[in-house]
Amino acid sequence: MIRCPNCQHEELDGAIFCSECGAQLIGGELVTQNIQTAERQAIADTTRISPKPTPRTTSAWLSLHLLDSGKIIPLPDQSEFSLGRVSEGQPIMPDIDLTPYQAYACGVSRLHAVIRRSKDGVKIMDLGSSNGTYVNGKRLEPNVEQRLSHGDVIALGKLRIQILLKR
Repeated sequence: MIRCPNCQHEELDGAIFCSECGAQLIGGELVTQNIQTAERQAIADTTRISPKPTPRTTSAWLSLHLLDSGKIIPLPDQSEFSLGRVSEGQPIMPDIDLTPYQAYACGVSRLHAVIRRSKDGVKIMDLGSSNGTYVNGKRLEPNVEQRLSHGDVIALGKLRIQILLKR
């Protein structure tokens, strides 16, 4: 098993990217090559120890730094993300599932908030969550956008997240 250096999720040997957070699990350039059957056994005999995974560098315009765990979640290149947690039987899923990060215990709603990028900057909006969304300690009004800056700390209920914007 390979342990992701970013989120500590365990992946099967040979995995290239973490299925949980998307971090690259092996370092260096990835090269595909054709290996003959006899060569496969020789390689298997000499590679019993997996190389130590290295965190990938990301081109994400936004990453979420979970302050309580130290984990960093790079977000894919899209302009809008809903944040929340997944619950059984839930018809609408959030784009970013915070369930693995103690979201339920921290009071994160199923659909808690949305982060949008536009030409005016990056903004967050509470979606009428039960326990509120805070930016730098100030509670947001539901359905009202608030501008975000690099380093701002948002709280979804008690789950504290630092905003890391690519400059």
